Amino acid sequence: MPELPEVETIRRGIAPWLADSAIADVIVREPRLRFPVPPDLPGRLRGQRVGSVRRRSKYLLIGCERDTLLIHLGMSGRLHVLTAPEAPRKHDHVDIVVDSGTVLRFHDPRRFGCVLLCEGDGSGERLLAGLGPEPLEDAFDGDYLHARLRDRRATIKALLMDARIVVGVGNIYAQEALFEAGIRPGRAAGRLSRPECHRLVAAVRAVLERAVVAGGTTLRDFTGADGAPGYFQQDLHVYGRAGLSCRRCTSTLRLTRITGRSSTWCPRCQPR
Repeated sequence: MPELPEVETIRRGIAPWLADSAIADVIVREPRLRFPVPPDLPGRLRGQRVGSVRRRSKYLLIGCERDTLLIHLGMSGRLHVLTAPEAPRKHDHVDIVVDSGTVLRFHDPRRFGCVLLCEGDGSGERLLAGLGPEPLEDAFDGDYLHARLRDRRATIKALLMDARIVVGVGNIYAQEALFEAGIRPGRAAGRLSRPECHRLVAAVRAVLERAVVAGGTTLRDFTGADGAPGYFQQDLHVYGRAGLSCRRCTSTLRLTRITGRSSTWCPRCQPR
């Protein structure tokens, strides 16, 4: 599933093609996605001008004059920017056509993504309700994290991936941030000290910022809106490397399972 850096990479890729454009047409070939595409979506969007292209957690929000188009990529979704006519392929479910002729095409083989329409700026959308702060914004700091983790018995990795605490930190980047902060993924979250929380927040930000610059991580077939793959996978220290030598200390990386997800960590670099 595309995580925050991948979604942010896509947002930056599509924004210049959509901003200040008017939506000329919307073509829905397959409405049966994770949530059905609203049947009135084409009629409501046509003629509206795009004012912003934002991201909230892993959701893309295309703000128009009266409504907001919400897109989630699910497990296998992609967005492609087409500047010349191109026949739709299998799994090309939705096209957003702007007045320049550019097409934003939503492709999703597994159909776990969604394309929905929200009234106004989308702030009332139920899928966005209850989300925690963005990890790259000031509201997410060490004091906030320490307060949210107090007395929690769940593992720090599980809570770091809880969107009610902080959004957009998925499996890959949680493992990498915990490695950078020197904290074991299976440690009880409530046992982290305030200084450790500050260190972990700094690690989360550093890892995500590097991943955004790198265009995300290529896993299976992820590419950005321009078709270029992300290359942050070249900098991964622990994710997917169980049994290999740590790139920092040469210890053998260990594998454990936390809430059903594999987690790799270094016994020397993550001592507690």
